[in-house]
Amino acid sequence: MNHRSISLVLGSLVLGSLGTLLVGCSDGDGPAQPSSPDVTGTTYFQAAKPILDGRCASCHVDGGIAPFALDTYASAKQFRDSIKSAVEDRTMPPWLATDGCADYVADRSLTDEQIATIGAWVDEGAREGDPAAEAAPLDAVTATGLTRVDRVLEMPVDYVAQTEPDDYRCFVIDWPETESKYVTGFRANPGTPEVVHHVIAFLIAPSQVADIESLDAAEEGPGYTCYGGPGTNQARWIGSWAPGNPGYDFVPGTGIEIVPGAKVVLQIHYNTLTAGALPDRTSVAMKIDDSVERKAWIQPWTNPQWLDGGEMVIPAGSEGTTHEFGFDPTPFLSNDKPLRLYSAALHMHVLGKTARTEIVRADGERECLLDIDRWDFHWQGAYGFAESKLLNPGDELHLECSWDNPTNKDVDWGEGTTDEMCLGAYYVSVEE
Repeated sequence: MNHRSISLVLGSLVLGSLGTLLVGCSDGDGPAQPSSPDVTGTTYFQAAKPILDGRCASCHVDGGIAPFALDTYASAKQFRDSIKSAVEDRTMPPWLATDGCADYVADRSLTDEQIATIGAWVDEGAREGDPAAEAAPLDAVTATGLTRVDRVLEMPVDYVAQTEPDDYRCFVIDWPETESKYVTGFRANPGTPEVVHHVIAFLIAPSQVADIESLDAAEEGPGYTCYGGPGTNQARWIGSWAPGNPGYDFVPGTGIEIVPGAKVVLQIHYNTLTAGALPDRTSVAMKIDDSVERKAWIQPWTNPQWLDGGEMVIPAGSEGTTHEFGFDPTPFLSNDKPLRLYSAALHMHVLGKTARTEIVRADGERECLLDIDRWDFHWQGAYGFAESKLLNPGDELHLECSWDNPTNKDVDWGEGTTDEMCLGAYYVSVEE
């Protein structure tokens, strides 16, 4: 593929020990003193609750997306074996980035010591301890929150999931501003948190509005079915949400431009497994500014040749099939100026096994951006860097994915549930 064709494709691909029971005794002159609560060893209020409150309770609450609550001693004790198993397997809390790749903000993973504490609490009988001597919770690790709301966009009508347990639905919403604005912060407001699993807001350029509206019109009822994306590879991401995320401001001084005549598409993943099909009317809140110091955008990254089919084949019955791609994007995205990367995300479908993105420097040195060694389609999101990364001209932005395909047919790139993707996405700006 020549430079011109790569430039054209990339330009359009914008896409959280046993203790001793203390028993009072009498000195012979009066009644025995009441027993003191057991606060030694690994008890709920002194050891387990601070971890559960800090890493689990944002989702595991009554009415939340999680299948059970973990905000009381009784509930935590009831599900103690499941808790221990999930944290030891590192399937909970959901944090897919492997250690040692990069440092991220809002890292909600558990340390080895915290996992051992949960295990010890369960193994030692899941004792309660003293509520009056509750230990301080862990520091919150979710985003700091959206500091200002300037615009709220809401689904036009209620929607009830039509397929179970998962329904991916897109809703087209008008963009009301009459002048160019910059989105500088984002938050989703799930109308019915019991069934809303994730939300992604896509920006549809005026030139693509007719295509999106035709998809909407082709299906009866509110919105239209959408799995891998909103139905056009020219859609840009504005923001995303998963349970436990209170919203966030973008990197100070940066923002995503939206021009008049654009549309916003909300892709909502409904999961009805625990609550059944309930009506929902989700909205998104945005912080908006007239100008920013650095125009930023969410840049998708993949091999343009994969999009045409036949170049990313995952053979039937195969295990560990790997495809990778690396290229210097600066000639096409920034006129050979450095790009500053603030976050990274990876996207595959349900056959995904591992995914990794890194910078391969001009001198051959490799700098890891995001490494996921146990892919889970239901827990996707962006990982913000504690310190932004600079991609210089001559460096390659590298992407690698692997899949297991237990089916009896070959799988290739596509938007459908049974298709696959290997896609990176980065919040970037040009370094002047």
